[in-house]
Amino acid sequence: MTEPHPPSPERAAAPSRPLGRDLIVLEAIAMIDSDGLDRLTMRALGHRLGVDPMALYRYVNGREDLLEGIVEQLVGQIQVDPDGRLGPTDGWQGMLQWLAHSVRQIALEHPRIFPLIATRHPAAPWLRPPLRSLRVVEDFLAGLTDRGFTDAQAVHTYRAFTSFLLGHLLLEVSAAGATTAPVEEPLDEGDATLPTHDQELDPATYPTISRTSSLLSEDHTQQDFEIALEALLDRLDLSLSQ
Repeated sequence: MTEPHPPSPERAAAPSRPLGRDLIVLEAIAMIDSDGLDRLTMRALGHRLGVDPMALYRYVNGREDLLEGIVEQLVGQIQVDPDGRLGPTDGWQGMLQWLAHSVRQIALEHPRIFPLIATRHPAAPWLRPPLRSLRVVEDFLAGLTDRGFTDAQAVHTYRAFTSFLLGHLLLEVSAAGATTAPVEEPLDEGDATLPTHDQELDPATYPTISRTSSLLSEDHTQQDFEIALEALLDRLDLSLSQ
């Protein structure tokens, strides 16, 4: 009888690696990329890894915690300044162009996973997907203020930029066949004793976020919508008048 979820080609060809959270998360990503999110179960993942599914609960608290690990892994790949190659003299446009294309690359490489970044609960209510990591937001805001933006201008740019990225990329991955409906999540399935992965706001680590925390917490949803809509109408009007 054919195995429903054989080990991935990479795992079958590679030497045996010790089971751990990183390996489980990476194999889950490969499984979703190939089979889809609805096929990801602890039982199927254990079979793919060649271990008893109960062994996974030593490292992840069930499927919900696994999904958090997957989102953390993808968001962790986002780099505002690649290897420190962009300096203040390179301009804010170059920084945002680099960042937008790098996030889009992640979405295109993992179209079935990218919607998770939009639907999972962020570590702070004002964190906006896909830039939903404190590290990424700190680098983003600091990169803009280093290039002459005021705190208020940097926060406004963060809101506008994330809205553009999320709207466009969700449409793009949806056209590629990804489902954008919220994932039905079971409650904690395991008894593993795992540390929390929520991020804490340490002023020493995130000084720009700490300085702009009150601005980030303000609700400008209605205003941002109207500004974006007006900008779109102005752009269409310019295009039609040419």
